[in-house]
Amino acid sequence: MEKKIWIHSNLEDFNRLVAANAADLLAQAIQEQGYANFLLSGGSTPKGVYQALASDRFRRLVDWSEVHFFWGDERCVPPDDENSNFKMAFEVLLRNVPADPRKTHRIKGELAPNESAEDYRQLLADLAPAGMSWPIFDVALMGLGEDGHTASLFPGARHPDEGIYPVIPVTAQYQDRPAHRVTLTPLALNTSRNVIFLVTGESKALALQKALSDEEDLERIPVQRIRPAAGNIIWHTDSTAAKYIHQD
Repeated sequence: MEKKIWIHSNLEDFNRLVAANAADLLAQAIQEQGYANFLLSGGSTPKGVYQALASDRFRRLVDWSEVHFFWGDERCVPPDDENSNFKMAFEVLLRNVPADPRKTHRIKGELAPNESAEDYRQLLADLAPAGMSWPIFDVALMGLGEDGHTASLFPGARHPDEGIYPVIPVTAQYQDRPAHRVTLTPLALNTSRNVIFLVTGESKALALQKALSDEEDLERIPVQRIRPAAGNIIWHTDSTAAKYIHQD
């Protein structure tokens, strides 16, 4: 596993350089294998990156018709709900690039959590290479919560199925709200070729410091569970989130 940390001075540079990084990796995957698997993140941080990818500058760098889109997690809401990770990515990115609807593989948040998780497991299995139960993601965009969570892997005792299945339903309390979600697990995430973490804002500074610490605490800091053995981890952060990070 190779780890890189890029600290950007402002959000404009952050969005532009993350988009450039992702577009380059997607284009490289398409050149090498004829397609790319792109795992999308929800939340507010990636929105600017999606806008940049859909701009003239980057839209032309990727053959979007050869990109398969997946999601790292989803809230248990319909796809037209304002809280839907799919809705945000579709409105900002997918409908603004020539994506193939047949290659857009959303998590069905309108289903019951257990049913939705099982549905996505089957979808991933149908698209998996021989000998695997899920695809290998060429680029996986992921976020970091103030509590150290990523995707919908929250602090606390690990779900008993996390080491068994690539997708699980999750019920947790987050920011004083019950969170009913479906999430990919480290089983699937850790086979990614490139994991790109997006972290901005001073409120994430302590979480980022802990995430990058040499002190391991996999239950209290779930993001530390993401360790692609044969892939790369690239941390993109702005200067406010990185205020406790010291680089040589």
